[in-house]
Amino acid sequence: MIKILLKDGKTIEVEKGTTCAAVAADISEGLARVSLAAEVDGAVVGLSHPLQSDCKLRFLTFEDEGGRLAYRHTASHVLAQAVKRLYPEAKLAIGPAIADGFYYDIDSEIPFTADKLEQIEAEMKKIIKENIPLERFELPRGEALALTGKLNEPYKTELINDLPEDAVISFYKQAAFTDLCAGPHLPSTGKLKANAIKLTSCTGAYWRGDSSRKMLQRIYGTCFAKKEELDAYLARIEEAKKRDHRKLGKELGLFTLLDEGPGFPFFLPKGMVVKNTLIDYWREIHKKAGYHEISTPIILNRDLWQRSGHWGHYKNNMYTTVIDKEDFAIKPMNCPGGMLVYKQEMHSYRDFPLRVGELGLVHRHELSGALHGLMRVRCFTQDDAHIFMTPDQVKDEIKGVVSIIDEVYTLFGFPYHLEVSTMPEDHIGEAEDWDKATGTLIEALTEMGKPYVINEGDGAFYGPKIDFHLEDCIGRTWQCGTIQLDFQMPELFELEYIGADGLAHRPVMIHRVVFGSIERFIGILTEHFAGAFPLWLAPVQVVVMPITDRCTQYADSIKDALCNDGFRVDTDLRNEKIGYKIREAQLQKVPYMVIVGDKEADSGLISVRSRSGGDLGSMTLNEFAERLKAERQSRSNGV
Repeated sequence: MIKILLKDGKTIEVEKGTTCAAVAADISEGLARVSLAAEVDGAVVGLSHPLQSDCKLRFLTFEDEGGRLAYRHTASHVLAQAVKRLYPEAKLAIGPAIADGFYYDIDSEIPFTADKLEQIEAEMKKIIKENIPLERFELPRGEALALTGKLNEPYKTELINDLPEDAVISFYKQAAFTDLCAGPHLPSTGKLKANAIKLTSCTGAYWRGDSSRKMLQRIYGTCFAKKEELDAYLARIEEAKKRDHRKLGKELGLFTLLDEGPGFPFFLPKGMVVKNTLIDYWREIHKKAGYHEISTPIILNRDLWQRSGHWGHYKNNMYTTVIDKEDFAIKPMNCPGGMLVYKQEMHSYRDFPLRVGELGLVHRHELSGALHGLMRVRCFTQDDAHIFMTPDQVKDEIKGVVSIIDEVYTLFGFPYHLEVSTMPEDHIGEAEDWDKATGTLIEALTEMGKPYVINEGDGAFYGPKIDFHLEDCIGRTWQCGTIQLDFQMPELFELEYIGADGLAHRPVMIHRVVFGSIERFIGILTEHFAGAFPLWLAPVQVVVMPITDRCTQYADSIKDALCNDGFRVDTDLRNEKIGYKIREAQLQKVPYMVIVGDKEADSGLISVRSRSGGDLGSMTLNEFAERLKAERQSRSNGV
């Protein structure tokens, strides 16, 4: 007999070799029905997994990440089986579960058009209703290669050849279909809900993300435990399409993406207003927090990037050039330039904490298939800052940065959650320093009462970090702000300060961003507000509309007065009906419309409409201006 410690703290004894499914069934019929996978001593396994020794056992449902991944991974196998039934000549590549669903990369001469996806989805539902068991088995390398050869699956053969010699090579079989896979999976296809599964799109994807390899077809899908959850998700997707920043960016004249510069956005006049207003706000809060602003060159030589570690760890994402027979790189990050600025003078402990900010334009080589509007570009403005300090100041500085980021996200109405990312395999520095740095980040968050989760192995190569994942108004999350604690860069650049003891010491350093990428943040804001920016951020804040030509002079005087108060104001002097002008202003998401006719010109009043509140009635220009000033001053999320 072996002892099993359950989630509720209760210990039970079962026969060695008992499966997780059998334990669930013994506990209750309800638990067996909702369980999708299990967690044995922290490792996610299928319910068919036999228990061989004393362990901690937890059952996973769709509410648990491990349960959702097993559910959606099984859906990807059902997708692959459906494709092979309908198109036997298709070759399978990989098919993982992802955050909101699953995909499978497929090599096929048949283009998977919308009508083909409907046929595949229908076949998937048949497979689900057939309730086919998923059976796991393992093979030695030679037999595994023989099987993928017999199945005529060259991509699977390549994957096996790339596995370590001692790797466990496992497969899952469901009826006549067999797929190379580590798992885990559901016990049978019938555990999926046929009415809660949907294929959403098909795109191109290079095999293994390598643009020199063959372009495959990637079929995306999603699935849920209940049809109501699928319907809600699809509704969010439709809402997201309406809010697509690429569509709104074009309609509102914010930015454009041209073939002459793929991944290099062009900001138009209205987009520059938004960008510069964000930058003005950034400068305001950072000046208040004691930051000094600098600017460093875009191109620096190879020696610098080798010293920083980027040449060895990030070169594939860097643009390089040769100047006077010497290698140079366009900066992908601002930090090495910041190190050089620090070294221009000797610093004392009395200078610390030294907070240095930079709005630096950085360039990173992204694959063309990964580019996406402003969300994934090849050049962007990073709102970097580097803080140099003594070891005893670290925790307070982390708290200060958390407070700034919290202030910014709260202003825009973004809830957020935090992740602490720990030492990756590809790192520099000693594990002891990493442990100390990670512990300090955790202590700071704990003392501030900020909940967090650990993201194992996802730190930067030079230090652990805190990532801020903000949530927009339709429930999507975006990683923007980050705080990286670095004991390594000061060592690599031999940074020093004179301590109270009169001796030279190494400073500790924080890298941090608030927006992350200003361009990406604008894309997120555009979708969050559906283009209806709050007054303080709107490219055009007021449009003045004369009803007749007789009122043009009065309209111009109103515009001049509001412009003198620092507002961004347009006049619509076209010979169009007032209803048409109002609709046009609504489409352009202008916060306020001022309508003036003969009555307003004679009385010296104005008629005001708001973007969301409709007709606000008549008021004096002074009353309206005071309303605008109060709204601008508060940076309210607006009308």
